Amino acid sequence: MNMLKQLALTAAFWGLSLAASAADVSALQQRWAQIHYELPLKQQAKAYALLADEARQLTDANPDSAAAHIWQGIILSSWAGAEGGLGALGKVKEARAELEQALALEPDALQGSAYTSLGALYYQVPGWPIGFGDEAKAGELLQKALTLNPDGIDSNYFWADYLIGQKRYAEARTALLKAQAAPPRPGRELADKGRQQEIRELLNTL
Repeated sequence: MNMLKQLALTAAFWGLSLAASAADVSALQQRWAQIHYELPLKQQAKAYALLADEARQLTDANPDSAAAHIWQGIILSSWAGAEGGLGALGKVKEARAELEQALALEPDALQGSAYTSLGALYYQVPGWPIGFGDEAKAGELLQKALTLNPDGIDSNYFWADYLIGQKRYAEARTALLKAQAAPPRPGRELADKGRQQEIRELLNTL
């Protein structure tokens, strides 16, 4: 499972009150970015485990919030990527369930972030009989994400990464340049900085 890439997606949370839930998610987002971009890899799994507990509390308190389920899925998949091994498979299955729940509640929540996250899982997770990976399904989900968020940094980045795996290099370069030109996300400076570095790295491979 060490092939899994950790997902950096914009999220917003609504729950008991708009002000309180925004503050909760802001802290969650900032901690995610710190773990992903600043902690050494060997320390990330433990940190994600703690963060997953916090995200679960938000989801449990707001079971009808698609945004909460999306973030739970993102954190679980990030934890799986940091942990690796067979133990990661259970976490990515949980992540898939959270993202599917988000789609059932509100498919266009967070500009289609559930489609992006789920599509990324489907092309990064091994296929049958080990996992549920399915490249065709991944492509369909990532295209739905682009329909909802055509100029997003993450929707274009993960589409490009998928295209590289398909050896569609010219299309991947176009998507990466579009991701590179995406507008900054307020409050997500660290995540944007890290994603832009990943974009540059992929461009260099092309």
